[in-house]
Parts: sequence; C-alpha cells; structure tokens
Amino acid sequence: MDTDYIKRYGKLPAVADAIQLKETFRENEKLQDAKEALLKMPLSSRDVEDAALRLDKFAPLIMRLFPETACMKGQIESPLVEIKSFKRNYGNNVPGRFFIKQDSELQVAGSVKARGGIYEVLKHTEDLALSAGLIDREDDYAKLASTRCREFFSRHTIQVGSTGNLGLSIGISAAALGYRTIIHMSADAKQWKKDLLRKKGAEVREYETDYLEAVKQGREDSAKSKNSYFIDDENSKDLFLGYAVAAKRLKAQLEEKGIYTDAEHPLFVYIPCGVGGAPGGITFGLKTLFDNNVHCFFTEPVRSCCMLIGMATGLHNQVSVQDFGIDGKTYADGLAVSRPSGFVGELMEPLLSGIFTISDERLDSILRDLYTSEGIYIEPSACAAFAPVVCGREQLKGYIEKHVHGQKDGITHVFWATGGSLVPECLRKELLGKAYKELGQ
Repeated sequence: MDTDYIKRYGKLPAVADAIQLKETFRENEKLQDAKEALLKMPLSSRDVEDAALRLDKFAPLIMRLFPETACMKGQIESPLVEIKSFKRNYGNNVPGRFFIKQDSELQVAGSVKARGGIYEVLKHTEDLALSAGLIDREDDYAKLASTRCREFFSRHTIQVGSTGNLGLSIGISAAALGYRTIIHMSADAKQWKKDLLRKKGAEVREYETDYLEAVKQGREDSAKSKNSYFIDDENSKDLFLGYAVAAKRLKAQLEEKGIYTDAEHPLFVYIPCGVGGAPGGITFGLKTLFDNNVHCFFTEPVRSCCMLIGMATGLHNQVSVQDFGIDGKTYADGLAVSRPSGFVGELMEPLLSGIFTISDERLDSILRDLYTSEGIYIEPSACAAFAPVVCGREQLKGYIEKHVHGQKDGITHVFWATGGSLVPECLRKELLGKAYKELGQ
C-alpha cells in the first residue's frame, strides 16, 4: 500500500469505492468524438484490415494444423447468440436486446485469447519464414506445416507470461507449428490449464507470485537468446490488432441477423478486462467501424480492478491495485492482473465509455443462471461481462438516458464471453453444481 497514492487519489469516487471493495461504475470523462480520436492514434483501420487479410492468408495452414476449423474454412470464429431468457431474468427494465458473443467457444484455444495470441504467433511465423526464404507472399501458407519448416521452427522459441488463457492460445498454436514453447504462469493460473499445455507440448514454468512476476521472468528469460521471441501481453501491437479483427466479424454477424448499427440503433459492448489487450483491441476495432454509435465498457473484479485504477488516476501502468491496498486476488483467474497495460490504457482514454466492477461472489450465480436459462457454459472470468446488468443496472440505465437520444429499444447489447469451452467436464460439474441437478444431468 502506498499512502501517498491514497492521499492523492483515494477520494476520487470510483477509486474510493475500489479501495472499499465496492462494486462501482466509472464513466470515462475523457471520452471523445471517435473520428477525431482515431486520427491521433498510432494504429488505424488500415492496420486492422491488414491483420484480417493476414488471417485469411493463414487459413489453409490453420485448417491443416487444426482440422476442427475446416467447417469455418480455417477461420477461428465464435457464435453470436441472443439470450432472451437471461434478459427476462436480469434485464427486463434495460431497453434493447441481449446477445452473447461466445468467444468461450473459439476453436483451438477456447477463449478470446485465441484471437490475439494465435494471430501474433502466425505474424511472427510469417516474418521468420519470409526472412529465411521458406515462403514468399504468393505461396500457399499451408506449406509452413511441412517437415522442413517444422525443423526450422524447432530451432526457435516463443515465450509468454500468462494467468492462463493467453498461455493456452500461444502454447497450443506455437507448439503445433514446431516451436519450442515456454509459458510462464502465475500462481493464479488453474492447474488444468497447465496440464493441458504440457499435454500439447509446451513447457510450463510456474511461479508462486502474481502475473506481473511471470511476465517479468518470461521477458528476462527470452532476452537471453537471439532465437527467442517474447509475446508481450502488456505492450504488443500485434496482439492488439489480432483482437481488433473481431469487430469486423461481429459486424457481419449482426448484419446477418438484420441488425445495423447507427445513431438510432446503437451498440453496447461489455468485455471482461485483465491487463487490457483483448478488450482494448476489440474496442479499437469496433470504434473504427461504428465510431460514436458503439459504446464499449470494460468489466473487472473488485479485487483486481487495475484498469479502473489506472485510468481513474491517469497513471496507467505506473500504479497497481496493491498501491491502494487491494490484494489483486480473484476467483476470476483470467482477470487476476494487478497492473494494467499502459499502452492500452492510453489508447482507451478517448474511446472507452466506462468500467464496471463486480464482486467474486456474484460470478457463480451468473455462471449457473446462464447455463440454466440458455444452456450456455462460460468460465467464471467470462461471467464478469454481465456486471452492468447484474450489479450496475441503475448506472447503466443512467448512462443510456444520458447518451442515447430517441427510441432506446433499438439498442443491441453484446456481452463478450471470453472463455470456457476447454474447462474439463469434471470441473464444469463442480462449478455448476445445483444447475446440473435442476436440469437432471
């Protein structure tokens, strides 16, 4: 705990709530006109489009390595599903329709991290292969699965620090290409995730400390070898752009359902936040497509609300939740990050609508209620997406009244389910408990 920080910032409304472990909402007072804000960004819609085209180029390789993606022609994508029963339970007085974006069902890695993590592995692979003359840009990238290429990649290492899901996406995809893969995992990471990584051929190094130490150790270890590449969850533009591609795909899914986003039909999106890369990238992508007609919110556990603290104080990665006496320990293991990405926090200052926090105690009931009402399973971290309608309903309604003019029933709400499909069945049953009994399973 840093008493100087508390004296200086502790009376800010959202920070005061955070210190007391209260669920809160912080509206971002620095939100700007999206078009003007995007003109000042170091990244652009062209960068997002370049990432989307690269993923298309890699589709034949993805199908070769992961046959389960063949039905999507090598595209790693998740369903968008309306959740009418859940809305009746939690959002009857919230105007608009409720949808869940099931990145919990993304192929290969079973979480939103499959987007950024796999994209950066593929981008690094392209860079290496082009420089070594293994391919040229006109080639079918499926040839990167050849014995010759795998032997080449085996002389290179990819490393990352993770609480779990990013490690899974990078470990599974990098090992499948033949890389030596080292995942540095914090004490918060679940044992089943470590076991799965080892089964897939990755080396897992465990730390008794938190996420920040795992990242620090991974970065230092990788720097010792010229053939080692560290994927930096806090600062990577490639990770960020991989996540941003989700926006274009969501737009297509909405339009398939006859939903078009404009001033009369705004889009509200709620995304769980750890260090910030995935929700930041998705938000950036959405803003490039829908500008002021999309309202993006991050959701965080009360005990690990690092992005709220970073943005509220304006200090970003210069402070951690521990500086304010918050322990950073949360049931939502994928969000157990005590210091936010400064890169993402600064980019989000003019784009993000706000941040909701939610207590750990609510996550289990959301998990069970979503399963019993919709038959959808997501992991506890992903349940944080529903904070605005579970514990922040009045603040959300106030925001809607303030920012949405005209007919409010035209709002589309999208809750981003960030992980869940790879959770072992025995653990699912343990987590669901009463829900399984009610459904006779």
